[in-house]
Amino acid sequence: MSRILMNEKKKFRISKKLIGALTIFCIFVVALTYITITKSGYWLISGDEFNHVKWVVILDGQTGDMERNDYVASLLKEGKVDSVLVLGRRVYRDRSNADFFVEDLVKITDYDKNKIYVVHHDDPSTIAEAKTIIPWFKARNADTVLLVTSPPATRRAAKLFKYLSGNKPVFLTADTKFYQYDPDSWIFNRESRKLWLHEMAAYLNSFMDLWYEHELTAADSAYYRPIRSVAEEEAESMVDLQTLIPQVDQRIDSLKRASQADSTAADSAGTSSSTGSSK
Repeated sequence: MSRILMNEKKKFRISKKLIGALTIFCIFVVALTYITITKSGYWLISGDEFNHVKWVVILDGQTGDMERNDYVASLLKEGKVDSVLVLGRRVYRDRSNADFFVEDLVKITDYDKNKIYVVHHDDPSTIAEAKTIIPWFKARNADTVLLVTSPPATRRAAKLFKYLSGNKPVFLTADTKFYQYDPDSWIFNRESRKLWLHEMAAYLNSFMDLWYEHELTAADSAYYRPIRSVAEEEAESMVDLQTLIPQVDQRIDSLKRASQADSTAADSAGTSSSTGSSK
């Protein structure tokens, strides 16, 4: 009888320990889920504090709200940045997102066009954009550069640019706090959830992207066209128009000669007709 009671007590103790372990495990899962939901929205965001930087870069990908332009416009107004580099992919045969971004930025800021630079590119990714502009900044001996991109993409962008540049120049990132991404309740908002999932996957993939990469130098530039200011772009457009002036003049001269020839022929025809009538 005592042996049966001992076995029962032993089973009870084992069951009690198992229930306790399961309870602790459930509490751990609930806590981990809570932390994931409430805190992981900020894992993708990297925002640096700064007082002034010489360069700010607007990476491609902003929405039709031009939220990155608005953020940079506020920095220009506060005197926190000196020059702007605007990147944009080609979206038509001869038009780029950069054209639209720059047009809007100039319109809302009326900033010096000699200090706004344009990068028309076909880069499909952030790492490709980094390879385009890092050698250019190194050639100009830039010191500190602020990157403006989507808030959940800031940690990934910072990782890519810092690795490829070797922290020369130093790349900072800004949290623009765009309304489409809510880090506090991302899991309950469809657009925020899409951004979180996409950027988390992209961040993990960035480790593979950098596996065979090395620090870039000024000589590593493979960009196919010069990076110029808006003022230089407009000056070249004016020059292009001026090259058409000789062709226009030639066309006008040819039209004048043709008109004179027609007048001469008409006069000759009129004279011949008058002579025939008098006979």
